[in-house]
Amino acid sequence: MDTTKLDERRIALLALRAELEELAATNAQAREVVELDQQSVGRLSRMDALQGQAMAQETMRRRALELKRIEAALARIEEDEYGYCAKCGEEIVAARLDLDPMAALCAGCAR
Repeated sequence: MDTTKLDERRIALLALRAELEELAATNAQAREVVELDQQSVGRLSRMDALQGQAMAQETMRRRALELKRIEAALARIEEDEYGYCAKCGEEIVAARLDLDPMAALCAGCAR
């Protein structure tokens, strides 16, 4: 892979990482523990709050996984292994990396 394309992918990965970290910071309140004070909140409101909290926690878990994939892709760039399958060593098709710049496996090994 040429250095220009590699630099473009690095910049895109860094931008995606920054976006995910910013989203995580703005949604911190939604993941906080839900107060179960029956005096101030009705039962349905508490259930809504608990569901919202669970959804926010799952979203955070998925963002954390995406951040790990981004960090792994950035590490592969630094080690000059980006664009090559981690399993078989063959080059990953550029179209696959266009769709998922964090892909570590070629299409054949990903099945």
